[in-house]
Amino acid sequence: MTNIQFAKRLQPLKSNVFADMDRAKAVALAAGREVIDLSLGSSDLPAEAHVIEAIAQSLHDRSTHGYLLFNGTHGFREAAANWYEQKFGIKVDPQTEVLPLIGSQEGTAHLPLAILNPGDFALLLDPGYPSHAGGVYLASGQIYPMPLLAENSFLPVFADIPAPVLAQSRMMVLSYPHNPTAAIAPLSFFQEAVAFCQQHNLVLVHDFPYVDLVFKETGEWADSSPNSKSLVPSILQADPEKSVSIEFFTLSKSYNMGGFRIGYAIGNAQLINALRQVKAAVDFNQYRGILNGAIAALTGPQAGVKSAVTTFQGRRDAFINALHRIGWNVPTPQATMYIWAKLPSPWSENSVEFCTQLVKQTGVAVSPGAGFGKSGEGYVRFALVHEPPLLEIAVERMAEFLH
Repeated sequence: MTNIQFAKRLQPLKSNVFADMDRAKAVALAAGREVIDLSLGSSDLPAEAHVIEAIAQSLHDRSTHGYLLFNGTHGFREAAANWYEQKFGIKVDPQTEVLPLIGSQEGTAHLPLAILNPGDFALLLDPGYPSHAGGVYLASGQIYPMPLLAENSFLPVFADIPAPVLAQSRMMVLSYPHNPTAAIAPLSFFQEAVAFCQQHNLVLVHDFPYVDLVFKETGEWADSSPNSKSLVPSILQADPEKSVSIEFFTLSKSYNMGGFRIGYAIGNAQLINALRQVKAAVDFNQYRGILNGAIAALTGPQAGVKSAVTTFQGRRDAFINALHRIGWNVPTPQATMYIWAKLPSPWSENSVEFCTQLVKQTGVAVSPGAGFGKSGEGYVRFALVHEPPLLEIAVERMAEFLH
């Protein structure tokens, strides 16, 4: 067999806790267990009917069947800019400050190729979403993990970043409401982040998929801005000149369109253009019919978004109450579709083993905190992607496992 030599940048991508968990789920299924999968943050709710109809109508339009170049995406970019302006009160140029994406994950994975030279540092949240690190590794960059601790409300402390690391750093990635901790950040934190990045010549990236999955009691606390219709702030409310910032939004969470793979980047025109150059070397745009569905989602009735928020809030309350009944006292999150739970003894330093044994013995699959970064050890993440009765059964099974 030919000895194929692979690039060194693949080495850090080989370790994937979530692939290990997939194998553990497969073993449980093969053993005849009914698996309740709370490990993947993929909404089980459907896209709205008017969105599906827009896509369905497009299928019969032969003009949608060919390649879609940038100018053909103008309608979607305009809808995204208008949605953003209505929600946050920030003026956006759809021609230069918006770029369609295959979900926000594509943005966080591809942008480092436009920003980092080999050896440059990216400042990432720890724990954080795995694609943030993956994009840096693909760009042959280095990662400095910013620890997120409960005592700091799961916000990074910028003053703790060493000066030598800062001197080699080119970008910082934030994401609030946060996956996996479900933490939210106030506008004052984003203003601090913008000032820090301006001072140190850093690109500020904000991954923003959970903008709408915020629960009503959060509004008094988040204080996004007087002219905002959102309960949580956008990074561009702290950087209205778009001096250093770019934000990624996806329709996967707000509009239950995860499988359609549609999102967008919005922000600094130079950063948008640089990301567009990377994308041009990799792909064309999505099928025009999907963009038509996304336009329908952004411009049409928003009742489905409110309904989804109500659904996840109900699931959150049912799951938290069930955990408390079995003596697992977990804080109630203010946003996202996740519960971030500190593991009880004797599992407090071995989240992977806890998750592996849990699915093996009970069929309940959850995500180990260690899979999101070193500072995630000692926690697990539950995704609320089932109805309350099944969530309560999952907790009952965990109670037997823990006792």
